[in-house]
Amino acid sequence: MSLPAIATTEVLIAGAGPTGLVLACDLARRGIACRVVERESRSFPGSRGSGLQPRTLEVFDDLGVIDAIRAAGGPVQRLQSWDGTTRVAEWDTAERSEPSPHVPYGEMWMLPQWRTVEILQARLEELGGSVEFDCELTGFAQDADGVTARLRGPDGTGSAVRAGYLVAADGGRSTVRKALGVGFPVTDILTDPTLIADVLIDGFDRAHWHVWPTAPGGRVALRPLEGADLFQLLAHFGGAGPDFTPDATPEAVQQLLVERTGHEDVRVHEVRWSSVLRIKAGAADRFRVGRVLLAGDAAHIHSPTGGQGLNTSIQDAYNLGWKLGAALRGASDALLDTYEAERRPVAQQVLALTTQVFEQDRVDTDRGFSRRGGETLQLGLGYRESPLTRECREGLAGDALRAGDRAPDAPCGPIRLFDLFRGPHATLLAFGGTDAPASERYQRVRVGRPGEPADVIDVDGHAHQAYGDRGLFLVRPDGYVAFATEDPADLASYEVHWQGPARGPSPHPHPRRADVTTRTAASVRAEPLDQAPDDDDRGEGEEGPHPPVEGAVAGAAVVAAGVVVVAM
Repeated sequence: MSLPAIATTEVLIAGAGPTGLVLACDLARRGIACRVVERESRSFPGSRGSGLQPRTLEVFDDLGVIDAIRAAGGPVQRLQSWDGTTRVAEWDTAERSEPSPHVPYGEMWMLPQWRTVEILQARLEELGGSVEFDCELTGFAQDADGVTARLRGPDGTGSAVRAGYLVAADGGRSTVRKALGVGFPVTDILTDPTLIADVLIDGFDRAHWHVWPTAPGGRVALRPLEGADLFQLLAHFGGAGPDFTPDATPEAVQQLLVERTGHEDVRVHEVRWSSVLRIKAGAADRFRVGRVLLAGDAAHIHSPTGGQGLNTSIQDAYNLGWKLGAALRGASDALLDTYEAERRPVAQQVLALTTQVFEQDRVDTDRGFSRRGGETLQLGLGYRESPLTRECREGLAGDALRAGDRAPDAPCGPIRLFDLFRGPHATLLAFGGTDAPASERYQRVRVGRPGEPADVIDVDGHAHQAYGDRGLFLVRPDGYVAFATEDPADLASYEVHWQGPARGPSPHPHPRRADVTTRTAASVRAEPLDQAPDDDDRGEGEEGPHPPVEGAVAGAAVVAAGVVVVAM
């Protein structure tokens, strides 16, 4: 009797929140076969992470979804602070900034998370991918060549899949992280609960973000949501304690608003979605264990203040996508080690920033929210200390662009540098007539002033202002300057060191098919996967109950004959 076949894919992604979807889109456009499995029966339904920072908008530009994001969302509303039924002040919580030659998206853009997820999922489908809902990752085993995972489908039927890599994008309570035994030290920022809910209400205008900083029982805020007739409610329960769970029924929410705001005429017709925030901050000790990688809330959680969590998670995926693509096509495995080397320090910076902003909000009883500065836009984050970064120039001015920095945009006649960067490739910019060798590893673009021979003409000088008069700048696929020099010989040694020679076709040569069957059950008998179900896969930090793990010890690992078997 023949044994059942095992499906194969190049990357298996657990979790279909913004992190998993951005990664899947990036892999799909690179011709990397991937499967996205999501335990829940549908996409995330809430508004939770609704602030999209300018750097994230640049990522969405590159992925081909910026037009949909811009059409569906809107700028952050002005805040209206209240004392009961009395309007106190109206002000901007975020810096207003017009687009500039180097920064095409100047300020935060607001869009409910559920709509962002819809747009990303539609883009994935355009690229030939899909999300497998009601599909639960129940166990996995990794060896030197890949990961074998056990899945449970909607009807309870089990199946196995062999992948080159597994990426955990399954939220703050990541079962993959727990199964790996990776440490995740967490600090309780605030133990009292905060209710977050999407509510259909009457009684408040939709032109403002309303906040009652000194409401009895705790701060309350109502923000009108883009593309829906709903408001996002935030209600803090000061002194309630960590074990208190707020009542989120329409009747209870209406009573809460009447008592805390004094507006007797408010009417709550529906609570479309709700959750409870217990604000914590922490980062995983490791972001990579062999062929398993952690991304998004599975790798770090933050206070929601400052609008950093979802954005940081999307940057994780954007950093990881091109590296996985390169590794699967013959690049050095050391390239994947730079994911943790680059993203974990960023996560720690964001932890510090969000905690700082939270404390500022807590003491600002006049306005309810402190003013957000430029540090929250994520445009200044970079990788100067990364092992991937090489700056070969000397004597640079203090404010000069350096290797490791975000590569600025600039108009060059009818085209922009971001137009040239868009896509899965790296780009070599050559300024000042610097010799730019051709290579299959990047797209070469010679930038000249009017009258100079070049591929693009910097008509107004904005590109030279950003990059300098002379030099070579290798811009990574994720939009950061990896390498800068004035000597082309430096480039050759950099390429060999980090990318290595091409090593022939991928062992998974199926660009967009996620379920190509090439192995049989007999070939992975040494990797038992009949483990217990995972205990949580909510995605993007969503709170929720934890079903018990049956018949397995979470985090248990057995190493035998070169195979790591993890029980989940």
